[in-house]
Amino acid sequence: MDFQYVVGRNPVLEILKTDREIEKLYILKGELQGSINKIIGMAKDRNIVIQQVDKNKLDSLSEGNAHQGVVALVTSYTYVDIDDILNKAKEKEEPPFVVILDGLEDPHNLGSIIRTAECAGVHGIIIPKRRSAAVNQTVYKSSAGAVEHMLVAKVNNIVNAIEELKEKGLWIYGADMTGADYYKTSLNGGVALVIGNEGKGISRLVKEKCDVLVKIPMLGKVSSLNASNAASILMYEVVRQSNG
Repeated sequence: MDFQYVVGRNPVLEILKTDREIEKLYILKGELQGSINKIIGMAKDRNIVIQQVDKNKLDSLSEGNAHQGVVALVTSYTYVDIDDILNKAKEKEEPPFVVILDGLEDPHNLGSIIRTAECAGVHGIIIPKRRSAAVNQTVYKSSAGAVEHMLVAKVNNIVNAIEELKEKGLWIYGADMTGADYYKTSLNGGVALVIGNEGKGISRLVKEKCDVLVKIPMLGKVSSLNASNAASILMYEVVRQSNG
């Protein structure tokens, strides 16, 4: 069984709320304030091994991420299939709402997008197996633990994944500066939003498979938004239209 380290108070708290197996909890010696007490209490209720360690030990486990005095050793994140994402939408009796990340490389961006997606009611996220950020310690931290509640599918080919979603009735909307203004575009029904690489955007083949391209108007001197910011705007436009 594979394990990974999850760092920070919110990510560890979110994992403790689930059935994920936690092998061990590392707590900074003498750190018994605030949410640490809640974490310790929840861990004791589940009979999780708790070890008090010094700051150097936590620093070595956290790979440069801010650990806030707590690190958990947990079973590795489990990816799902596209059908699992669509079944989640069906169970909730909602039109499928999916985010496709075409070559997003920064795990901080992936975590931020996952956090917004979870808040916006996205049913799942699709990422490619190669040349893409994966769910790791940084993603847990930057998503504030939201990744624990988000289905993520890892696929061999994004183009094939898009074809599969189209067959299931979803419309594919790609974020691209050649597209129409997003707020003038209907984003109702089953929706899959495609967000591209931080520097290159959506790849040519993926762009050709999109049903509609949409853009966020840039009215200042900077020509583009961070990928996670753009994704947030588009996700909440879907929410706005679905509730409008």
